[in-house]
Amino acid sequence: MTCRRGYTLIEILVAVSIIGILFSVGYANFRAFSQRQAVKDAAKLIQADLRLTQQIALSGQKPTDINCNSPVNSLNGYFFTILSESVYEVRASCTGGVVSEATKTVNLGTGAVFSSPFPSPNPILFKVLGNGTNIPDGENVIIGIVQIGTNNQSTITISSGGQIQ
Repeated sequence: MTCRRGYTLIEILVAVSIIGILFSVGYANFRAFSQRQAVKDAAKLIQADLRLTQQIALSGQKPTDINCNSPVNSLNGYFFTILSESVYEVRASCTGGVVSEATKTVNLGTGAVFSSPFPSPNPILFKVLGNGTNIPDGENVIIGIVQIGTNNQSTITISSGGQIQ
């Protein structure tokens, strides 16, 4: 009598089913993680651009624009402006007026959008030489970011002194 070694069809089907279930659970968890990470990445990008806006205002970096280049015109600061639910820009403000060309314009494009209503004030002005912002003293502005189709959200807080968290 010959002894055959191997797996039966039932054993193989059970093993494949278990692998399929584990893969499904792992994929669902990975997808949820990816969606949460997209919102966090958008918030980090916005925080970095807020800090960039603050830094170029603190440094007093004047753009080459007719509103800033005249000897009588000086730099007021830089605006961080939310233009739509997914677009924002950084633009200089001088005593001659707001600079015509934006320093930076960003489209979030990750399924993340600014929550409504937009923060007030909008735009947020980071003033030169560490003079703070246009946010009233003792108040904070909260910028909310949400992901379309999920409940994933993140917030950024800016104080009247210019602290970004």
